[in-house]
Amino acid sequence: MQLRSIVFILITSLMAAQKQHDLQTPFENGNGNQTATYQETIAYFKKLDQQFETISLQEMGPTDSGEPLHVVTFNPDKEFDFDQIGKNKAVLLINNGIHPGEPDGIDATMMFFRDLATGKIKTPKNVVIVNIPVYNIGGMLNRNAHSRVNQNGPEEYGFRGNARNYDLNRDFVKQDTRNARSFAHIFQKVNPDVFIDNHVSNGADYQYTFTYIATHPQKMGGALGSFWDTEMVPALMADLKQKNIASVPYVNIHDEKPDAGFEMFMDYPRYSTGYAALFNTVGSMPETHMLKDYRSRVGVTYEYMASSIAYIEKNATKIKKLRRENLDNLKPGMKYPLLWELDKSKTTSIPFLGFEGDYKPSGISGKPRLFYDENKPFQREIPYYKQYKPVVEVIIPKAYVVPQSWWSVIDLLKINGIVLKPLENDTELEVESYRIGDFKTSKSAYEGHYPHSQLKIDTKIQKMKFRKGDFLIDTQQPGVKYILEMLEPQGNDSFFTWNFFDSVLQQKEYFSAYVFEDLAVEILRDNPSVKAEFEKKKASDKAFAESGAAQLDWIYRQSDHYEKSHMEYPVYRLHR
Repeated sequence: MQLRSIVFILITSLMAAQKQHDLQTPFENGNGNQTATYQETIAYFKKLDQQFETISLQEMGPTDSGEPLHVVTFNPDKEFDFDQIGKNKAVLLINNGIHPGEPDGIDATMMFFRDLATGKIKTPKNVVIVNIPVYNIGGMLNRNAHSRVNQNGPEEYGFRGNARNYDLNRDFVKQDTRNARSFAHIFQKVNPDVFIDNHVSNGADYQYTFTYIATHPQKMGGALGSFWDTEMVPALMADLKQKNIASVPYVNIHDEKPDAGFEMFMDYPRYSTGYAALFNTVGSMPETHMLKDYRSRVGVTYEYMASSIAYIEKNATKIKKLRRENLDNLKPGMKYPLLWELDKSKTTSIPFLGFEGDYKPSGISGKPRLFYDENKPFQREIPYYKQYKPVVEVIIPKAYVVPQSWWSVIDLLKINGIVLKPLENDTELEVESYRIGDFKTSKSAYEGHYPHSQLKIDTKIQKMKFRKGDFLIDTQQPGVKYILEMLEPQGNDSFFTWNFFDSVLQQKEYFSAYVFEDLAVEILRDNPSVKAEFEKKKASDKAFAESGAAQLDWIYRQSDHYEKSHMEYPVYRLHR
């Protein structure tokens, strides 16, 4: 070999080595227990964008912090138009920093994208990877070393609440934050086939560094749910095992020993993977264990993303096909489960790598306190409760009608990709309507709301007049699950649950008893059926019989004077 060629090879190798060194992440340049700041994270992805044509960094929408959300996309085809990308390739969306005190995914994804761009990870031909580098920017800017009191590193980190102190992993459907609304815009634009939201766990102690929440297969439903549960998730965990990474489903236990078993987490729509499932996107939350060292946690997060890419690459066509076909399970006239209850009569067992737990006197109260002895590891089979049963189901209607006056709800429907058709003329329609009966309301604030639960409703079929501009929402569209979960008031995370319709719960017009007394006598005299029902109620209800005010109010509510909008749920179901 000529000297000139040898020199050229040496120079080229040195330049490549120098370039790789220049692309070391803040995590890699630290001591293994440090995480990048927000500014360092965005600067790093800007550097990747500048150096590699396969990577694009884009600003996407506002957050409560005042800083914009970004997406970073890796596509070996150098195509970054999402309308084109999703036609031929599967899309993986990765979300990081939803809880910035859990920054494992932030550091792991910086290395992951670099390794994709440099070829250290085999370049996928069938997958495009999209990353939100930091979702909770306000929380990441609120950097401290104390708020994650139970966590083993890193040295400093962000805060769980966002700039307005919202937990963003409870905001995916109520969307009180600009973060959540921008996320919805990104999600609908990207239309991911697979979703990963990187986290760190709280709770019990055990041997695993890596645990995970996977979208509940019953919530996903159909062949897609079965594929996710029996094929994809087991394959991902088997691949991690080949890398000597043990895994277990998220240990849904707090302040108790897991020896007695635990249930699979039901990810309702308020959570990121629950939101993704509304659009038939399979999703997971890696939950690295809080007590394991930071370097190890970042490492297993990286490896899970690498295993996911490898699996999606081989199964991209199948995943996209199953997503499309899952819509066939959501036709008008079919049943749709809204609320679920754990079925404790059905159990399985899983192998579990734990530490022996016991109780000893508390140094504070003297009362028994839980502790784990890490010098006593064990492996044994423990119960695992995975099966749920639906406790509230609805029949899917052909469409819903939402009056235009409910613009806050209409805005969210639009943000989330739902197609709404305004009525072109004043129109009379035969609809099914709901009247709200009993319900419970939280006594404590929860994420800026006092949510409702245990709702009881009455239904009736009636003809109603709707105005030009009111909205007709056909259920036969890709967002049908979102439509059902949000517009059916009994849904766990419906708009009703989150207080969007509370104004109908308050009566606006009343009566003065001394005036209404004489009119009430006339109402009973002129309406024999009302009179008969009134006497029956007095005979069977002692408290009612002894309360003149309750009797007047009852008569008022049976009369034409009582406002029909009170307790009338202002969303209507169209069956034909």
